[in-house]
Amino acid sequence: MRAGVEATRGGAGRIGIVAICLAAATIEGFDIQTAGVVAPKLAPILRLTAHQMGLFFASATFGMIAGAVLGGVVADRFGRRFGLVLSLAAFGVFTYATAYAPDFEILFITRFFTGLGLGGALPSLVAIAAEAVEARRRGLAVGIVYSGLPLGGALASAAAMGLENWQSLFYLGAVLPLVLIPPVIWYLPSSPPSRVAHSKSNDVKAGRGILDRENRAATLLLWLAFFLSVLVLYLLLNWQPVLLVSKGFTGSSASAVQATFNLSGAAASIFAGLVSDTRQRRLAVVVSTALLLCTLLYFAVLPPYLPLAVLAGAGLGAGVVSSQSILYGLAPQVYQAHVRGTGVGFAVGMGRFGSVVGPLLAGVLIANGNTVTEVLMGIMPIAFAGGLATFFLVTVLERRRSMSNANGTDVDSHAEDKTRPTDTAATVNAAGNA
Repeated sequence: MRAGVEATRGGAGRIGIVAICLAAATIEGFDIQTAGVVAPKLAPILRLTAHQMGLFFASATFGMIAGAVLGGVVADRFGRRFGLVLSLAAFGVFTYATAYAPDFEILFITRFFTGLGLGGALPSLVAIAAEAVEARRRGLAVGIVYSGLPLGGALASAAAMGLENWQSLFYLGAVLPLVLIPPVIWYLPSSPPSRVAHSKSNDVKAGRGILDRENRAATLLLWLAFFLSVLVLYLLLNWQPVLLVSKGFTGSSASAVQATFNLSGAAASIFAGLVSDTRQRRLAVVVSTALLLCTLLYFAVLPPYLPLAVLAGAGLGAGVVSSQSILYGLAPQVYQAHVRGTGVGFAVGMGRFGSVVGPLLAGVLIANGNTVTEVLMGIMPIAFAGGLATFFLVTVLERRRSMSNANGTDVDSHAEDKTRPTDTAATVNAAGNA
């Protein structure tokens, strides 16, 4: 019966696959933001010190670093769908356990394992979305899926307004991924282990790993771009409300700006994915980087006037999230199918290191007496370097594509035709019906 379902999948089926991946990414974004949203209520109840609160936030981040790498390896070895189901189950179960944490020690452990599941989900989501569509639509598919992360963050903030206690948000964050598991098992495709092993034996002979001669330059540029762009993203996510309050805004005004940041980022992610599928990918990188730099400068000199702050938040969200969306769209195109999950997982893991360094960097700068303007001006060179690395990455990929076409081979088309399980299932089922 499952083969029959897969055989009927066409354009609508691919839209359904991307929609499920978007739902999973939105749930992940919801869960990631939950800790920050409940922190003001959680801290006094469990009598957490400022140091313990910092460790509470960091525990999930460290889990996500490990989860991103392990999730990519699991997806390549045991199949994309299996890796995603395992990740959804992990962060669903441990998010539920977090709601019952009686002290800091249990809270730290549960959030670490929640982060392990959260980090493992994204490489599988990106790989599944990229392989579900035609090569010329991969950037758009990944951009749509990635837009779920800021969208989920905005939903977490909205849900917190209607819930009375901090446990309720964790209950909701636990139920959502567990409810999504049956549709994922039933509907999403996956590369079975035997197919992965087969393609691996062929491609390893051709010397195509994530750090071999063919992929080394693209991989290192991808890692650098992820690290720098995520550093800026998480610095803004964590410190933007504090920086706004220090400029004279109220807490509610800062929350409004943060919501605008997330929503504009979600919209920009989709648009950036659409543009990255065209011949204007380098132009898209230039525009997103320029927008980020201009809005950082604007934010640095911003007067305490809410409409201007909302505009600045929208520009920052669009600039930094579109840069991330472009990277997530490029990452699957760097690698052959048998190492795609691993390659994307390592890239996401490098980004997670940036998510640790960014907030710490801002804390050090502020502790040393730097003003809000100086902090924001100080991260502008980092944002520029991230954009430059992405620009060079696009150049390397386009050069590699040109060489492949000149040799009569198309790497993207080969990967698409040889690795999509839905196509294989459809072919087998059609042959059986014939």
